[in-house]
Amino acid sequence: MVQESHTDLRCQSAIMKFSLVTALIVVLAIGCESVSLVKRDIPAEIETLTKYVQDALENVKTHQLVSQAQEYLEESKSQIAPLTDRIQEHADKIQEQMQPYFTDIEGKVRPLAENIQAQMSPISENVQAKLGPLTENIQAQIESFQAKMKPLAEDLQLQMEKLYQSVVDQTKAILASQ
Repeated sequence: MVQESHTDLRCQSAIMKFSLVTALIVVLAIGCESVSLVKRDIPAEIETLTKYVQDALENVKTHQLVSQAQEYLEESKSQIAPLTDRIQEHADKIQEQMQPYFTDIEGKVRPLAENIQAQMSPISENVQAKLGPLTENIQAQIESFQAKMKPLAEDLQLQMEKLYQSVVDQTKAILASQ
């Protein structure tokens, strides 16, 4: 890892040197063509050169940040790995130690649960047997009530529609007379 970061630093240094040498070459080339610069648009050339240098520096900075982030992540992983291994070992030991207790508790609780279920089963069947006819009776009464209420509800709806129409007609008559 140390060798990788040392190699990255050399690579970054080489990139920076290359960018600076390139910028210097471009500046010298522009200086050598000073006769033709009179005819050119100097601010546009300077702006292009400035943009090129800024892009080169931004690329170098981005590469450095990525390298630093990767180094940090690798270092963090190497520090956390032993801790997670130790935690897993402790968890395994605790589970190993607790397994007999869990087995013992399950052995004691299972017969109790089966006994309770055996006692509750007849009670549940009895309740269902008694509630079945009651439920059917209530359902029949509800259906009978609905059958009786339906004509009343339809009649009420018809009367409300007539009342509404009457109010609308009277309102139209009052508005027409004004």
